[in-house]
Amino acid sequence: MGWRRDELWFDIDVLWFREQAGGLFALNAPAFADLPADVPLTIPNGLAASRQRRAVLQARRHAKRTRAAAFLLGSAAMLSLAAPKFGSASRIGEVLAEDPPSQTFRPEVREAPVPKPTPRPAAVKDPSESRRQRRSAVSEKPFPKVHWRQATSHGLQFSGWLSEGTQLPLEGPDWLTWNPVSDSIPNAPRRLFGHERTIHRIVSVLAAYRAEHPDARRVLIGDISFRGGGPMELHVSHQNGLDVDVYYPRVDGKLRPPHTTEQIDRRLAQDLLDRFIAAGAKMVFVGFMTHLRGPDGVVIPYPNHENHMHVRFRVPSS
Repeated sequence: MGWRRDELWFDIDVLWFREQAGGLFALNAPAFADLPADVPLTIPNGLAASRQRRAVLQARRHAKRTRAAAFLLGSAAMLSLAAPKFGSASRIGEVLAEDPPSQTFRPEVREAPVPKPTPRPAAVKDPSESRRQRRSAVSEKPFPKVHWRQATSHGLQFSGWLSEGTQLPLEGPDWLTWNPVSDSIPNAPRRLFGHERTIHRIVSVLAAYRAEHPDARRVLIGDISFRGGGPMELHVSHQNGLDVDVYYPRVDGKLRPPHTTEQIDRRLAQDLLDRFIAAGAKMVFVGFMTHLRGPDGVVIPYPNHENHMHVRFRVPSS
């Protein structure tokens, strides 16, 4: 440490006489200065000035070291190395993301945007193609075959019997069978025997109906006759294999008989009725509130037929 003009220094920082806030302190002039004793002598505070100069020098040295350690990131961005040291290149993104207090500049790290896939326009489906696919899917199912036999219908529908009848399978590509005794699918096999012409017309009408309405559900078929005919519970007729109960299609598409006439799909029910008439039905009994129509004497409103039509065929000629 050296002496400078107009300074008083000690090796340690101690107060010399009385330091004042203004940086100067006053003493009475000594006698050797040839000044009156009552004249105050103002002496500058060298210790305070020295502290101030040292603080300025330290600030300058710190600024030089910071500028020397800085490096250029881009045309207008600087990143100070006063931030914590990076252990490896893989931690750079992690340190920058934390943004420590010593960081003087926070670069914005952006990832390249991932292009969104362009949605392909939905293919327009051909309604006829979807119908063919549904029909082919149904046809692939191995439904039981009809074992045809040459039958004879004896007597009348309400007083007769059947010999060598043909059984309608419990289900097929266009129908399911319904048991009115247990109210369930399928019907009992012994209740599905009829004259072969009756069975053939049922299968043909339902196939044509479903071909015209591929979105329609399969039709429920009820009782026909017993294997040998004769009286059948729940019926007065159905004794010689020439009667069949066909349940009306429902608006909601459920495979159950409709509980009310409001559940009947009258458009499909009328089409089904017309097809049985065209196939040679002698009579078709329908409910009073179904509002189904047909030729007089053929389509007959009848009690207890609000959920099904009763189709009756003529006695086949020999």
